[in-house]
Amino acid sequence: MRKALSQYVRIFLFVTLVFPAAAFAHSLPDFTSIVQKYGNAVVNISTTQTIHEQGFPNFNFPEGDPFAQLFKQLMPPEMRQPHNITERSLGSGFIISSDGYILTNAHVVDGADSIVVKLTDRRQFKGKLIGEDKRTDVALVKINAKNLPTVKIGNPATLKPGQWVVAIGAPFGFDNSVTAGIVSALGRSLPDDNYVPFIQTDVPINPGNSGGPLFNMDGEVVGINSQIYSKTGGYMGLSFAIPIDVALNVSQQLREFGKASHGRLGVGIQEVTPELAQSFGLSQARGALVSSVDPHGPAAKAGIRVSDIILAYAGHTIRDATDLPRYVGETRPGTRVNVELWRHGHKLTVSVVVGTLSSGSKSSTATHKPLKLDKLGLAVRNLTEEERHKLGIKHGVIIIGVKGAAANLGLEEGDVILAVNNTRISSAEMFDKIVNKAAPGKNIALLIMRGTTSIYVPLQIPALK
Repeated sequence: MRKALSQYVRIFLFVTLVFPAAAFAHSLPDFTSIVQKYGNAVVNISTTQTIHEQGFPNFNFPEGDPFAQLFKQLMPPEMRQPHNITERSLGSGFIISSDGYILTNAHVVDGADSIVVKLTDRRQFKGKLIGEDKRTDVALVKINAKNLPTVKIGNPATLKPGQWVVAIGAPFGFDNSVTAGIVSALGRSLPDDNYVPFIQTDVPINPGNSGGPLFNMDGEVVGINSQIYSKTGGYMGLSFAIPIDVALNVSQQLREFGKASHGRLGVGIQEVTPELAQSFGLSQARGALVSSVDPHGPAAKAGIRVSDIILAYAGHTIRDATDLPRYVGETRPGTRVNVELWRHGHKLTVSVVVGTLSSGSKSSTATHKPLKLDKLGLAVRNLTEEERHKLGIKHGVIIIGVKGAAANLGLEEGDVILAVNNTRISSAEMFDKIVNKAAPGKNIALLIMRGTTSIYVPLQIPALK
């Protein structure tokens, strides 16, 4: 046995000496060529912003400190005058054309009174903000220079989870810092960021990296590093980049018009769950379920209705509800597109002239005398004419009692039931009739209106005892 062990040791030593680190050379990437070739096209962006404040300077009193007001009263008059505070911030960017156009994040330059762009050769230029788009967090800056180094643009569609990517930026002001990681996921939707299909990576990103490029292993820029997910304010392994094709589409509009326009359908949508899919007779959970329609919006003019399920938009398959806002947002207002719908168990296609994204409207709710709870655990009553007028609706019933499964799903008194599956509800009697007729164990979808929001909620008809 000692002889056999000695033989294994000799083999190990032979491999180690003859092939030193050879096996590892093929598995670990080398980023030096990317940095050497394109690092000088990454810039450091510093901004200043003057904030006008009224009253005495901020001495950072704890909230609710009883001495704060006393301190104000005792302060000399000259210190109570309005004063200015200068805020400074740092970020990154990258040059996309040799005549000085630079891409960065909107939040890096938002509100800036002055923008200074610093190159790797230590030259500094005054930057001019061509335009910014807060919805996609993209901004275009111009400096007065020529023959500048530029990055090479890649195609984010070729990315796959697990591939290596590289970030170059200025975290905490440390110029041209290089970090690397892998693509964690694609097409991520973040809260309040439905118009960007983010690239998720585990590349270390910190304050100052914002606006810098994300490279693939071919040295091509595939994204703009935009934000991180963190509970501490520092890097925790979740970084998000704006796909470069989205950014370039926005930057082209900023360059031509000084602003970016986003398309609008005028619908409220939600995810199609397996229960909702069954309720609407769809073989699998896919698409975007329409839960509300702006009566004056593009969708309403094209005939799209509440309870329609949008399966495709302008040739793009809608797999998840989060797919739709990004496709609509990328569409130029005024463009006519085809939208494929699922309605009453059949497919149909409508033509929509896309509008321009704008803000929404308001509504309210009310409540009155009860009816007995049905087998869903709900009691409803008819809406008064005054309530319909306040809510801006012509149909629906209001919930005045809730318990059991309905309560567990979050339904509350004061919620309005507009429809069951595809059927609009015009009265409490009609609602009770539909519920009583539904087969035990079957899922039905209730279109619930609360405040300004409408959403479908799936409920299962309880089995007979």
